[in-house]
Order: sequence, then C-alpha cells, then structure tokens
Amino acid sequence: MIDIKTIDFKKGDGLVPAIIQDAFSLKVLMLGYMNEEALEKTMTEKKVTFWSRTKNRLWTKGEASGNFLHLIDIKLDCDQDALLISVKPQGAVCHTGADTCWDESNTSKTAFIDQLRAVIKDRKNNPSDTSYTASLFKKGINKVAQKVGEEAVEIVIEAKDDNKELFMGEAADLLFHYLVLLEAKGYELDEVVDELIERHQK
Repeated sequence: MIDIKTIDFKKGDGLVPAIIQDAFSLKVLMLGYMNEEALEKTMTEKKVTFWSRTKNRLWTKGEASGNFLHLIDIKLDCDQDALLISVKPQGAVCHTGADTCWDESNTSKTAFIDQLRAVIKDRKNNPSDTSYTASLFKKGINKVAQKVGEEAVEIVIEAKDDNKELFMGEAADLLFHYLVLLEAKGYELDEVVDELIERHQK
C-alpha cells in the first residue's frame, strides 16, 4: 500500500481523484474523490470510501446498496495527485445498476491470467520446496511437457461427457500447465497472442 504522506492533497483543495479499477478484469469502474480521511478509512476497513462532494461527507460505496468495493491495492500516479485503486466489486458499481459508470459490461476475468503468469514466473525464479509449480520446473522441460499432454488427454475425455464441473476442472489444469510450459520454454503468452493477431489479419 502507499504512504498517505506522499500524496499531494493541496492541488485539489484537499481532494484527489480516485480511479476505481477491477483487479481481475482491469476494467475501469468509476471515478470518485478522496480526502485524507476517506483514504485512511479505505485502507483501514478495506472497503472504498470517498468524499462525496454532493453529500459533503464521507461516503462508503455500497453503504446503502450493499454493493461494496473491496480493496485490493492502491497506486499513486507520477505527479502524486491521483490514485488508481484496484478492487473486487460486490455487485453493480453504477447507481443505474450497470457494471460500470460508463455502462460497460464487466464480466471478463481474463486479466487474472497475467496475475497467474506473474506467480508462475516467481515460482521459477524463487523456488520453494513446498511449491507444486516450482517442483515442475525442477523436474525439467520433459516433465512439464508431459503434464500438458496428460491434461490435454483428460480434457478430451471429459469433453465426451456432460459433467461441466469435471470438464472445467480439467480445462483449468490444462491452461495452468500450458502457462507453466511457456514459462519453462522462456516464451511469453503475449507472443502467442501476437501470432493469433497476425493470423487474424490475414
């Protein structure tokens, strides 16, 4: 988390803009304003609180609707006068009932893949004896590739049945081990995406 003392509240007469972003989809959800008290309450209670310019008081998002914004992280911009706040939203964010204040859908969680990739990379660079992922890297590329093959066969088998729970479990296993394989090879998922983009443009 950030140090409140580093924030320049003076530029905005005691307020700084707070951009609210979904931590998993990276979708921008809303914009609010915080004074020092609102930020302190947000950091203490782990629920986003603003200074309401219309109510002229502290306002915790969701205090009436129950649609709270659960705090994940806070970043300060380069000018030290604006906040980027990552949250896990509980319900709709906009008072209109929309997912965002720009009436956009916020259903995708694919940005979580980048967080998972970062964890996998860390397990490779900073292995521990208790990490399953680190144990895969330790066994070498052949073992990692073998696991991808095994998971691919298992998802094909589950695809022939109608058990969604089992299929999703195998799908998650396959995706995870595929990401581990990419890291073991020293390749980035972005390179795969670039290949798909190039094919799409042809």
